[in-house]
Amino acid sequence: MEIKVANKRRPISLAWRVTVLVGIATTLVFLTFNWIIVRSLEHHFAEQDAGELQAVANAVVKTMQAQGMQGNKEVMTQQLAAIAVGHHGISYSVLKRSGTPVYVSSGPDLGPVFAGKKSSTHIREERLVIWSADGKSYRGGSLEVPADTIQAGEPYLVAVAMDIDFHLNFLDMFKRILWWATLLVALIALVVAWFAVQWGHRPIRKVSKDIRAIRSSQLDVRLSPTDVPIELEELAVSFNDMIGRIEDGFRKLANFSADIAHELRTPVTNLTTQTQVALSQVRTADEYREVLYSNLEEFDRMSLMISDMLFLAQTENDPRNLRLSNTDVTALIQGLFDYFGVLAEDASITLTLTGKAKPIWADREMILRAISNILSNAIRYSSPGSSVIVSLIQDEKYTSITIENPGDQISEVDLSKLFDRFFRADPSRQRKSGAGLGLAIVKSIIEAHGGTVKATSQNGWNKFQINLPVIHPAN
Repeated sequence: MEIKVANKRRPISLAWRVTVLVGIATTLVFLTFNWIIVRSLEHHFAEQDAGELQAVANAVVKTMQAQGMQGNKEVMTQQLAAIAVGHHGISYSVLKRSGTPVYVSSGPDLGPVFAGKKSSTHIREERLVIWSADGKSYRGGSLEVPADTIQAGEPYLVAVAMDIDFHLNFLDMFKRILWWATLLVALIALVVAWFAVQWGHRPIRKVSKDIRAIRSSQLDVRLSPTDVPIELEELAVSFNDMIGRIEDGFRKLANFSADIAHELRTPVTNLTTQTQVALSQVRTADEYREVLYSNLEEFDRMSLMISDMLFLAQTENDPRNLRLSNTDVTALIQGLFDYFGVLAEDASITLTLTGKAKPIWADREMILRAISNILSNAIRYSSPGSSVIVSLIQDEKYTSITIENPGDQISEVDLSKLFDRFFRADPSRQRKSGAGLGLAIVKSIIEAHGGTVKATSQNGWNKFQINLPVIHPAN
């Protein structure tokens, strides 16, 4: 069956991400700046136009007040016409409230002004009207002249407008300049951001180069946290910690390989020697049978060693091998006392259990093996007539199992190596103490359960303390 692997898109590079984000941010900033500038200019021109329109409207109202609406119409018309002198592009007209025209200057039709927003006594910026006529744009406003101010029988309306093409042309040109400036600045920002990212990534590329240069024979190499930017200091420290753990793992693996070779060489040498001696001359069936029994003992020892090594590998490399269940530690230790009872009785050793503990969530068989390894060592190395004491203490977080026995003092140097593979505090006891994997297995099992194990030796007593976390299945 053909297995198809989905093509997953590669994430965008950091350089492009930063460059695009800087470009977008710069463009948005300049667009906002452009909008504010254009709106400010438009408001300025509208305010300026409103002031000029108000001045013209005031002049018209003063003329109407000076002449009176019942006076000489011809004189008032001449004076109203004179107001436009000096004002370029200004148009205005005067209407009665009823709609009858009184005066209309030359220029565009001011109907949109009267049809626009409601008139008031002043021309305000927010009430200005903009419209187009004959290809030109105008801005205009209107005001109402009360009847009592001009001695008339009804109110009058004054509309004033001006040509704003000059303003609009200036704004259009200014907008084009701003758009081109925004585009240019955005491009410059993108280029600068790209070069800045490339320059900023130089330390990362240097670190990557240093890391690529590390080989299995150079695991002592470390990155200097002071030689990298402060943002990469934590990365350098983490890498050094990682490479330190790898170096320690390689060293342990090398030592482990050497220990395996050393441990296997002894039984292989014994087998070879015994076989060569047996074949050196003709022997009886009983003599051959004795040689085979001796070889069988060596094979059993090698088989046990290999089984222990496989067990260690499985436990350390995949903690999921644990078969967790409610484990009654008290009952488990009582069962071990029964199992080792004959051995302890032959050595005149008393087994004592103090304290109790509630069941914990653990792999029963593995915990049994760990405690059994320590307990068997305690019985083996205790002097006749002494006691091996197992104590149980439990709190909300941990269950503590302490195994104590009287015995020879273990040096501090040996205590630090006691749980190492193939280590023996007394090499002369090699045949008696096995391959030296028992305590290594204990440590592997306890750590797989998230616990700790330590050994102390004081005042003629050797003590092993196991701390296991109290974990409920729901957790």
